[in-house]
Amino acid sequence: MNWRGCYTLYLKEVNRFLNVYNQTLIAPLINALLLLSVFKLSIGQRGHEIEGLPFVQFIIPGLIMMTIMQNAFANTSSTITFGKVLGIIIDTLLSPLSPRDITIAMALGGVTRGIASGLVIAVAVYVIGYFFDPTMLFEIKHFWIMVFYLFFSSLMLSLLGMITGIISDSFDQMSAITSFIITPLSFLSGTFYSVKSLPDIFYQISHFNPFFYMIDGFRYSITGYSDFSISTGIITLLAVNSVLFFAVYKMLKTGYRIKS
Repeated sequence: MNWRGCYTLYLKEVNRFLNVYNQTLIAPLINALLLLSVFKLSIGQRGHEIEGLPFVQFIIPGLIMMTIMQNAFANTSSTITFGKVLGIIIDTLLSPLSPRDITIAMALGGVTRGIASGLVIAVAVYVIGYFFDPTMLFEIKHFWIMVFYLFFSSLMLSLLGMITGIISDSFDQMSAITSFIITPLSFLSGTFYSVKSLPDIFYQISHFNPFFYMIDGFRYSITGYSDFSISTGIITLLAVNSVLFFAVYKMLKTGYRIKS
């Protein structure tokens, strides 16, 4: 393990998104607050509840996790696609880093951006709730479960982003995967509704969406409410991350759609 090289590549990934914080941190914050405002004004003020929770309390964890997932995915997918399009990915491939080192460093860079964007939103929502709307205040019910879901959810999307970057030959292909796969799965994972309210067949189908377990587990860590077994969600995330890590490692090791 090349610890120094791995850490250097990780810092490169972190500095890359921090240098454009207006796009990577501020823009997601504004989008999340706009969504929250729309739902708050249209539904939340009617006293609507979901499974005994005030509507706003129910969707806040989902909005935070959805932003985390989208940013973790965007960080790694854009890095690799950008490197392939401009031909600068050769600098990373020729460095004294193994495929395992590159996978770990880039994935952790995506994790850092995802968690950072989530923390920015959480702090902003709490400040707004403290000064203007107490109904938006939230507590952390299960801290370590929250930490688990923050890390492994962002890691999963970070690895998915790497796979997307590897198989994409242009930004159009990357955007297509984002628009037709990542965004629909995140919106259909119970972010704004309880999957228990779905017809039985769609309720069963939702259990095949790994994004559902991320949203559900993170919501449980904050509100104490979940739509499904938390232990099943933990096992699912661990299994999916293991498969994705191995897939990225093999792609980098063989040079699939990179070295050619």
